[in-house]
Amino acid sequence: MRKKFNDIDLNRSVGNLLRLGVILSVAVSLVGFVRLFVEGYKMPVNFKALDMTTENIFTKFWKELLRGEGMAIIQLGILLLILTPVMRIIFALAGYLKEKDYTYVVISLIVLGIITISFLTGYA
Repeated sequence: MRKKFNDIDLNRSVGNLLRLGVILSVAVSLVGFVRLFVEGYKMPVNFKALDMTTENIFTKFWKELLRGEGMAIIQLGILLLILTPVMRIIFALAGYLKEKDYTYVVISLIVLGIITISFLTGYA
Protein backbone atom coordinates (compact mmCIF):
# COMPACT_ATOMS: atom_id res chain seq x y z
CA MET A 1 0.00 0.00 0.00
CA ARG A 2 1.32 3.48 -0.92
CA LYS A 3 1.88 6.04 1.75
CA LYS A 4 -0.29 9.16 1.42
CA PHE A 5 1.51 12.35 0.36
CA ASN A 6 1.22 14.96 3.13
CA ASP A 7 2.36 18.47 4.08
CA ILE A 8 5.57 17.24 5.72
CA ASP A 9 6.58 15.40 2.54
CA LEU A 10 5.77 18.49 0.46
CA ASN A 11 7.78 20.81 2.74
CA ARG A 12 10.73 18.42 2.77
CA SER A 13 10.66 18.09 -1.02
CA VAL A 14 10.39 21.85 -1.55
CA GLY A 15 13.28 22.44 0.88
CA ASN A 16 15.42 19.94 -1.00
CA LEU A 17 14.52 21.62 -4.29
CA LEU A 18 15.56 25.04 -2.96
CA ARG A 19 18.85 23.65 -1.62
CA LEU A 20 19.56 21.92 -4.92
CA GLY A 21 18.81 25.10 -6.88
CA VAL A 22 21.15 27.22 -4.78
CA ILE A 23 23.94 24.63 -4.81
CA LEU A 24 23.62 24.19 -8.57
CA SER A 25 23.63 27.95 -9.10
CA VAL A 26 26.74 28.42 -6.97
CA ALA A 27 28.54 25.54 -8.69
CA VAL A 28 27.74 26.87 -12.18
CA SER A 29 28.79 30.40 -11.15
CA LEU A 30 32.08 29.10 -9.73
CA VAL A 31 32.80 27.28 -12.98
CA GLY A 32 32.06 30.54 -14.79
CA PHE A 33 34.40 32.52 -12.52
CA VAL A 34 37.20 30.02 -13.08
CA ARG A 35 36.59 30.11 -16.83
CA LEU A 36 36.51 33.91 -16.77
CA PHE A 37 39.81 33.99 -14.87
CA VAL A 38 41.39 31.62 -17.40
CA GLU A 39 40.10 33.77 -20.28
CA GLY A 40 41.64 36.89 -18.75
CA TYR A 41 38.47 38.99 -18.96
CA LYS A 42 38.93 42.74 -18.67
CA MET A 43 36.09 45.17 -18.01
CA PRO A 44 35.52 47.52 -20.95
CA VAL A 45 36.49 51.13 -20.35
CA ASN A 46 33.80 52.30 -22.77
CA PHE A 47 30.52 50.83 -21.55
CA LYS A 48 28.90 51.44 -24.96
CA ALA A 49 31.06 48.53 -26.08
CA LEU A 50 28.81 46.19 -24.07
CA ASP A 51 26.06 46.71 -26.70
CA MET A 52 23.18 45.22 -24.71
CA THR A 53 20.04 45.97 -26.67
CA THR A 54 16.95 43.92 -25.89
CA GLU A 55 16.81 42.59 -29.46
CA ASN A 56 20.05 40.65 -29.25
CA ILE A 57 20.60 40.01 -25.55
CA PHE A 58 19.16 36.49 -25.48
CA THR A 59 20.73 35.31 -28.73
CA LYS A 60 24.07 36.75 -27.67
CA PHE A 61 23.79 35.01 -24.29
CA TRP A 62 23.08 31.59 -25.86
CA LYS A 63 25.85 31.95 -28.45
CA GLU A 64 28.39 32.88 -25.75
CA LEU A 65 27.15 30.05 -23.51
CA LEU A 66 27.55 27.51 -26.31
CA ARG A 67 31.12 28.78 -26.82
CA GLY A 68 31.74 28.24 -23.10
CA GLU A 69 32.57 31.85 -22.27
CA GLY A 70 32.95 32.59 -18.57
CA MET A 71 30.63 35.59 -18.40
CA ALA A 72 27.79 33.62 -20.00
CA ILE A 73 28.34 30.73 -17.58
CA ILE A 74 28.12 33.17 -14.64
CA GLN A 75 24.93 34.60 -16.13
CA LEU A 76 23.53 31.06 -16.37
CA GLY A 77 24.30 30.59 -12.66
CA ILE A 78 22.42 33.79 -11.85
CA LEU A 79 19.53 32.70 -14.07
CA LEU A 80 19.38 29.37 -12.20
CA LEU A 81 19.30 31.27 -8.91
CA ILE A 82 16.42 33.43 -10.17
CA LEU A 83 14.49 30.41 -11.46
CA THR A 84 14.87 28.44 -8.20
CA PRO A 85 11.93 30.17 -6.41
CA VAL A 86 9.86 29.87 -9.59
CA MET A 87 10.49 26.12 -9.62
CA ARG A 88 9.51 26.06 -5.94
CA ILE A 89 6.12 27.54 -6.83
CA ILE A 90 5.62 25.05 -9.66
CA PHE A 91 6.69 22.16 -7.43
CA ALA A 92 4.39 23.30 -4.61
CA LEU A 93 1.56 23.73 -7.14
CA ALA A 94 1.96 20.10 -8.18
CA GLY A 95 1.97 19.07 -4.50
CA TYR A 96 -1.19 21.05 -3.79
CA LEU A 97 -2.88 19.46 -6.79
CA LYS A 98 -1.90 16.03 -5.49
CA GLU A 99 -3.26 16.93 -2.03
CA LYS A 100 -6.40 18.40 -3.67
CA ASP A 101 -5.91 21.66 -1.76
CA TYR A 102 -7.50 23.91 -4.36
CA THR A 103 -7.24 27.13 -2.35
CA TYR A 104 -3.45 26.93 -2.49
CA VAL A 105 -3.58 25.80 -6.12
CA VAL A 106 -5.37 29.06 -7.01
CA ILE A 107 -2.96 31.14 -4.90
CA SER A 108 0.04 29.42 -6.51
CA LEU A 109 -1.36 30.03 -9.99
CA ILE A 110 -1.88 33.73 -9.19
CA VAL A 111 1.69 34.07 -7.89
CA LEU A 112 3.04 32.20 -10.91
CA GLY A 113 1.05 34.48 -13.21
CA ILE A 114 2.39 37.61 -11.51
CA ILE A 115 5.98 36.36 -11.76
CA THR A 116 5.52 35.40 -15.42
CA ILE A 117 4.08 38.81 -16.29
CA SER A 118 6.89 40.60 -14.47
CA PHE A 119 9.53 38.49 -16.24
CA LEU A 120 8.02 39.14 -19.65
CA THR A 121 7.48 42.88 -19.18
CA GLY A 122 10.22 43.82 -16.70
CA TYR A 123 13.17 44.32 -19.04
CA ALA A 124 11.50 46.61 -21.58
